[in-house]
Amino acid sequence: MKPLIGVHNLSFAYPCGRCVLHHVHLELYPGQRLGLVGPNGTGKTTLLQLLVGLLVPQSGHIEIMGRVMRGEQDFVRARREIGFLFQNADDQLFCPTVLDDVAFGPLNMGYTPAEARALARSTLARLGLEGFEDRITHKLSGGEKKLVSLATILSMSPRILLLDEPTTGLDESTRERIIQVLNDLDVAMIVVSHEKEFLARTTTQVRLLSGQQEDMEPCVLSG
Repeated sequence: MKPLIGVHNLSFAYPCGRCVLHHVHLELYPGQRLGLVGPNGTGKTTLLQLLVGLLVPQSGHIEIMGRVMRGEQDFVRARREIGFLFQNADDQLFCPTVLDDVAFGPLNMGYTPAEARALARSTLARLGLEGFEDRITHKLSGGEKKLVSLATILSMSPRILLLDEPTTGLDESTRERIIQVLNDLDVAMIVVSHEKEFLARTTTQVRLLSGQQEDMEPCVLSG
């Protein structure tokens, strides 16, 4: 079985010179649910951003579905198969209404406006958000924004999910709803979270991203 994502010898440092990833190797296979843990500053969010082309590594390479990512055009194609949930929902939501936000992805995939809105409505229903279609996005609560953010990526039927701290700041009922939604999905995923109990219920394997940012020792993934 070939991996959906392959990370090979990947290193990254920010312009200030702080190295957060050093020779990282990682593979994600179909159906695999991988939890990623580690202290703050060890590059968990950075790794997810590299996987969707928001950052460019200093060395190493990324393969997505067998294709080496050599530049933005490769990532444009790959992003059609990857749903990336930002840690901060305000970074994900930018349209006036909830329906506009959730329909945005399908529209950009070539669906007609009517088809995109139908997909958006059905996705909102899956997340228990019926009646939210005309709500003003920036007026939602934190938990509601997180659920709508998840809807924006699920409406595109991705094969891979990259979730960055999906339960941060959520109440128990919203957290339980997200667990149920994720467990009902048949997709591969990488989940960054500090919540061990959440990872135990939603992932099949957990790996540690470790390192000491103050002396910039290598960061490695271990099973």
